[in-house]
Amino acid sequence: MVFSSHLFLFYFLPISLGLYYLMPMRGRNLLLTLLSYLFYGWSNPLFTLLMFFSTVVDYICGWVIGGTHPAGHLRKRKVALFVSIVTNLGLLGIFKYSHFALENYNLLLGASGLDGLGIETSLRFILPLGISFYTFQSMSYSIDVYRGEAGYKKNFIDFACYVSMFPQLVAGPIIRFQEVANQLSVRTHTMEKFSRGVAFFCLGMAKKVLLANGCGKIADVTFAAGTMHWLDAWYGAMAYAFQIYFDFSGYSDMAIGLGLMFGFVFPKNFSSPYKSASITEFWRRWHISLSTWLREYLYIPLGGNRKGRSRTAVNLLVVMFLGGLWHGASWNFIIWGLFHGSLLGFERSRERRSIYFRLRRPLRIALTFLLVVIAWVFFRAESLPGALNYLGSMFGVVPVPETSLLIRGIVYQPYFLLVMALASLVVWAAPQSWDWTRELTLKKSIGIALLMSFSLIVLTLQSYNPFIYFNF
Repeated sequence: MVFSSHLFLFYFLPISLGLYYLMPMRGRNLLLTLLSYLFYGWSNPLFTLLMFFSTVVDYICGWVIGGTHPAGHLRKRKVALFVSIVTNLGLLGIFKYSHFALENYNLLLGASGLDGLGIETSLRFILPLGISFYTFQSMSYSIDVYRGEAGYKKNFIDFACYVSMFPQLVAGPIIRFQEVANQLSVRTHTMEKFSRGVAFFCLGMAKKVLLANGCGKIADVTFAAGTMHWLDAWYGAMAYAFQIYFDFSGYSDMAIGLGLMFGFVFPKNFSSPYKSASITEFWRRWHISLSTWLREYLYIPLGGNRKGRSRTAVNLLVVMFLGGLWHGASWNFIIWGLFHGSLLGFERSRERRSIYFRLRRPLRIALTFLLVVIAWVFFRAESLPGALNYLGSMFGVVPVPETSLLIRGIVYQPYFLLVMALASLVVWAAPQSWDWTRELTLKKSIGIALLMSFSLIVLTLQSYNPFIYFNF
């Protein structure tokens, strides 16, 4: 079930909100937990058992860590933290990376002439929805409690609500426990908060349906072609850059809006990332909850920037390698992460000595965007050879096939040109949803209502409605 589906919009959400506000305050977390399990288990009920297992393990570990006096039982607290981390990473490893690891193990043996030692890979686990998100969230709870940055939750229902909350369950933002610990116990429900939540949701829906889906069609056509004229290749890569941004930021807006409707205030997850003048700035603006998680739980424990420039560059490379791998079990994702990690390390090591930082900000924004677009090719392509072939088209080093004219006949239709123009305008000229919804005037409310109405009309006419991050 995705937010931009008829089932969610016209049935699940209205019924959930109705039941929630009819329920006494004491029972709302329990109701929200049950609704979240229903939402999560809609595609496969067995997935709920895995999430429940992770929840129980981390609840017990948090209870051991938080309920044990730090001075007297340090070993017990460390063991509990270890169990929590190993359990969550183990679940990720088994369901997300086991096939990838075995596949590469067999390839390595084959290259060494030791095929007979290979392991059969016909058994493949189904990737549970949102496992990358809820394992990171659940694990952050144990770490925060161990560090003393949050108290442990005695109430199991409250903790289960935190892990399973459907507004941000399958695609983030990644909510750290310390950010909502108090809200699980006490939160306010006001008309102002609810109205802002509705506005957030409507704007997110408009991003998804009106912009991301149109850009996605362009990207699908160009990446399926593989080889084309360099101008068409750049056009398709930029279309994907817009698609993934509006797809993910739109979903984050909808998640933040749903949170507000249920009384929760979630942190900002995007801050106009394509206005960044460096890759370092880009990662302060893109998927902020993931960047924060990687910084707090990986980069700083590795030493951060406290051990010299060379070690800082290595730390950034390691963190982005793991960040790329987090996105998916593929060499494409790993290369994407290493590409960003290398650029981050270069920027940090050169600091202000590079000619790049002497350029005017608009030019640096353009250059940064081009680097991000190049990296997105690895993220989007189906395989590593496919990514390299597409990059070859972008830089004009592969022959242009006759089918290039057929591609142009599809992707340069007036509708797609209009979508790309609107996407560019929103990316570089429009205010952020966070600011736009801060003060809702009558004029803004009418505009948002019209956007939502138009989005619903378009949604009923479209059969193309994927969500990129839905199965991460």
